[in-house]
Amino acid sequence: MNEQYRVSKLDNPIDWTVAVPGSKSMTNRVLLLAALQRGKITIDGVLFSDDSRVFLGSLQSLGFDLQIDEEKKQVILEGCGGEIPKQEAEIYVGSAGTAARFLTAMLGCSKGTYVINASEQMKKRPMRPLFELLEQLGAEITYLEEEYFLPVRIKGCADSDEEQKTGISAICKEVKRQDESVISMRPKYMELDISKSTQFLSAMLLVAPMFKQGLQIYITSEKKDGSYIRITRHMMEEFGVTVAFDGQNYLVPPEAEYYKEQYIVEPDMSAACYFYAAAAMTGGRAQVYNVHMDNTQGDLKFLEVLKKLGCKVEEAPAGIVVTGPEQGSLKGIHINLNDFSDQTMTLAVIAPFCKEKVRIEGIGHIRLQESDRLHGIATELTNLGVTCEEEETSITIYPGMPRAGVVETYEDHRMAMAFSLIGLLVEGIVIDNPMCCSKTFENYFDILDSLCQK
Repeated sequence: MNEQYRVSKLDNPIDWTVAVPGSKSMTNRVLLLAALQRGKITIDGVLFSDDSRVFLGSLQSLGFDLQIDEEKKQVILEGCGGEIPKQEAEIYVGSAGTAARFLTAMLGCSKGTYVINASEQMKKRPMRPLFELLEQLGAEITYLEEEYFLPVRIKGCADSDEEQKTGISAICKEVKRQDESVISMRPKYMELDISKSTQFLSAMLLVAPMFKQGLQIYITSEKKDGSYIRITRHMMEEFGVTVAFDGQNYLVPPEAEYYKEQYIVEPDMSAACYFYAAAAMTGGRAQVYNVHMDNTQGDLKFLEVLKKLGCKVEEAPAGIVVTGPEQGSLKGIHINLNDFSDQTMTLAVIAPFCKEKVRIEGIGHIRLQESDRLHGIATELTNLGVTCEEEETSITIYPGMPRAGVVETYEDHRMAMAFSLIGLLVEGIVIDNPMCCSKTFENYFDILDSLCQK
């Protein structure tokens, strides 16, 4: 594909039926769960993209046995029960936040010594809360460039924790279980701030079975929970480990072990939302295969946003169908998207076509993601002639037909995919560096092309 993509303006409302790749968040979580379990697992519906490939490549560099079939969207992996096959290795996590946080947590709790390299983009993203926590646990971290950022050399804390190496069976014998819901031995305790990223918490929860005595995580930030944390807990439960949460503390029981022989990754709800948004904007219809109301991903909540804008949302055997109101009839909305902030860009590009203003709050943390997404939204909408007001944690967008222009994407896949939707209604919208979408959805623009030509 060229370095720029010109969106094809549509003359009529869409009528699209489309399949989307597997969930990125679920793919990278299940890969870590599979590596930490003992035994072989077959994973179907795997997303193959930049992020998942660097995760798979990292696992191979660490010595894990994988059989990868991209055509079948399948990975077969032999887990090692919390052990890393190679005691020394170097991995590259690219721009993948999940790979960076999840694999750092696993290696920081292991016995070996490893080097973790990353892309220039990932080197700028927050890692400090996770590094500080691992250092408190006994991991030795050498910062190879800037302190508290990747790349690093990390020596896992298992070597410095005699209890973890030998187990604490003696303690178990001395303490009796009072109740099935109460942990009977003293868990490893840690405190964590998740205001900048919930991935820090997901990372530590996922690796919790590496601590044989169990794990208690006390959350110090105002934010205590989130949709991606709930995905983590749900998937851990599917692998046999239940996480208790009392509103402040997350508790993983002692002697927890993962095990599952087969797993199917859900379609990516974040990706599905772009096509549903196209239905809303054009007054058309979009159906995404195998996306249903029992989808466990937080972005399912975006369907409720579409309803408030005036769309019709229906469950169907093949997948959820969204039908937009007559073009020009979308309502305005005032909403907090903190819990499913990946859809901020999607709602932002719908906003100019609404009858009233759209205000999006609770999204300050998206400034620290692949790009400063909040500033990027405001900048690119302004460049297209849309009036908006950027604040530290929110944005207000006013109705107004965008004009033609080139959209800078800041190497951010969600900026590229979301802003392409404006081009369905406005002639002359060009997306710069469209292939940054290969991070999660590498053939997005090929699919968009084929749909627009129908």
